Amino acid sequence: MCGILAVAGKDDVNQLLFEGLTVLQHRGQDAAGIATSDEKRVFLKKNQGLVRDVFTSDDMMNLKGNMGLGHVRYPTAGVSSISEAQPFYVNSPCGIALAHNGNLTNTYELKRDLFFDQLRHVNTDSDSEVLLNVFAHELYRINNVNIQPEDIFTACTGVYKRCAGAFAVVLMITGVGIVAFRDKHGIRPVSYGSRETENGTEFAIASESVAIDTLGFNFVRDIRPGEAIFININGELFSRQCVVKSGHYPCIFEHVYFARPDSIIDGISVHKARMRMGESLANKIVENWFSHDIDVVIPIPDTARTAALELSNITGIKYREGFIKNRYIARTFIMPGQAQRQKSVRQKLNAIGLEFRGKNVLLVDDSIVRGTTSKQIIEMAREAGANKVYFASAAPPVRFPNVYGIDMPTSEELIAYNRDDLQICRTLGADGLIYQDLNSLVAAAQRGNPEILAFEQSCFTGEYVTGDVTDEYLFKLSKTRTVDRDQNHDDFNETVTDLFSQMNE
Repeated sequence: MCGILAVAGKDDVNQLLFEGLTVLQHRGQDAAGIATSDEKRVFLKKNQGLVRDVFTSDDMMNLKGNMGLGHVRYPTAGVSSISEAQPFYVNSPCGIALAHNGNLTNTYELKRDLFFDQLRHVNTDSDSEVLLNVFAHELYRINNVNIQPEDIFTACTGVYKRCAGAFAVVLMITGVGIVAFRDKHGIRPVSYGSRETENGTEFAIASESVAIDTLGFNFVRDIRPGEAIFININGELFSRQCVVKSGHYPCIFEHVYFARPDSIIDGISVHKARMRMGESLANKIVENWFSHDIDVVIPIPDTARTAALELSNITGIKYREGFIKNRYIARTFIMPGQAQRQKSVRQKLNAIGLEFRGKNVLLVDDSIVRGTTSKQIIEMAREAGANKVYFASAAPPVRFPNVYGIDMPTSEELIAYNRDDLQICRTLGADGLIYQDLNSLVAAAQRGNPEILAFEQSCFTGEYVTGDVTDEYLFKLSKTRTVDRDQNHDDFNETVTDLFSQMNE
C-alpha cells in the first residue's frame, strides 16, 4: 500500500506536495519522492525514509514548477531500496513521471513484452516502472508532439487493455499536464479536489480525501473505476471513461486498517465504518458471550480505538487506554521484513500497569495478520499483571494472500491459515478470541454507501475480483514477496531471467 499525490497549480507546488505527503505518511514509510516540472524540465528527489527526512531545504528549493506529484512507498513487490522509490521517470515521449499505488498481476508478461517487442528497458523490479513504460509506449505510438486530451485518453485505454490488477496512478507529462486513472475494478482509492485562486483553478489528486482537505482544496469526487482525468497546463480538466468498469470493488482493508479515520473513500466515512465494526463486535459478544467476565476494554492504538470505544459503549464494559504508543516508530504491519516487525512491537507500545493489574481485559485490534504483533501484545498485557487476556479482531480471519498492493504474500505466514479460531487463540496465547464476521464487516462499510454492492476482500475469502489469479501465479508471487526481501532479491531476478530464457527457446 502506498500513497500518491499530484497538484496542478498556478504557483510553485513543492510545499503543497511536501505537506500532502506528510498527511499520507501512514500509507508508507519505506521511501518518499517528489517530482515537479516548470513545463520545460523535470526536477526529482526521492530516497528511503520518512518525508521529513528525505527532503532538505535545498531539495525543496530545487523542486521548481507549478505542477508535480509525490509518493510514499510501502514495499510489496520488489525490494526495500532507493532504486524502488517513486516517482519513476522516462524521457520519451516528452518526459513522464509516475506515482502508483497498487499491484499489477501480469507484471512478468508486460516486462517481457516491453523488453522484446517495444525495446524498452525496465531497470528495477517494480511493477510501477513497468506501468510507466506501458503508458509511455502507448502515448508514443499515438502521438509524441502537440499532445491533446484525446491522445491521453487513447493511451489510457491502451493501458487498460494491457495491464491487469489494481492500480491508482498519477502521471506528470512535461509541458502537457497531469493525468490520473484508476483500475476498472476501483480496488485502490484515488480522488481529486479543486480550489479557486486569483490566477485560476488549481487541482489536487490524492489517495485519500484527507490530503485534499488539509491542503485547502475542496473535495470534488472519487475517480471512477476505469476513468481517467487529465488537467492540462492551462488548468483545464477533462475526464473520460476509458474502459467499461467491471463492477466496483473497493478494497475493504482500507476501512479496516490503512486509511486515516478522517478520510472518506468512495463515499464511505472510514471513521463511521470503524464505529460500525465495533458495534457488530459488541452485538456478537452480547449475543454469544452473555456470561463473560471482562472487566475492561483496551484498544491497540491507534486504528482500533474507534471500534473499541463503540464496543465499550454498547456492552457497557469500561473503556480504558492501556498502551502508550511511541509515535516515532513506524506502523509495524507495513514494515519491510518480519524481523524488523518483531523488534519494533515493544519499542512502539508500552503497557500502563495500573490498567491491567488483576483485571480480565479484552484487547481490541483492527485485524490479526501474521499474529506476530498480537502475540507480543498479549504477552505484554500478562507481564503488566492482567489476570485474563481476551482478544477481539475488528476484521475476520486473514487466511489468503493479497495480490493487490497489501503485503500478505504467502498463506503460510498468516496465523489463520489452516487453523480454526481455537487453534489461533492458543497460538496467540490468549484466554479467548473473538473475530468479526465477514458479513458484518461488509455491512459496516456498505452502510456508508449502499451503491457499492461488493468489496475486494480476497484476504478473507481467497476470491480475487480480477479473475486472473491462479495457483501458479500465487506460487510465483510467494517466491518474490517473502518476509526477507533482500534475501529474495536474487530469486526475483532469477524468475524473470527464466521467463526471458523461455521466450528465446
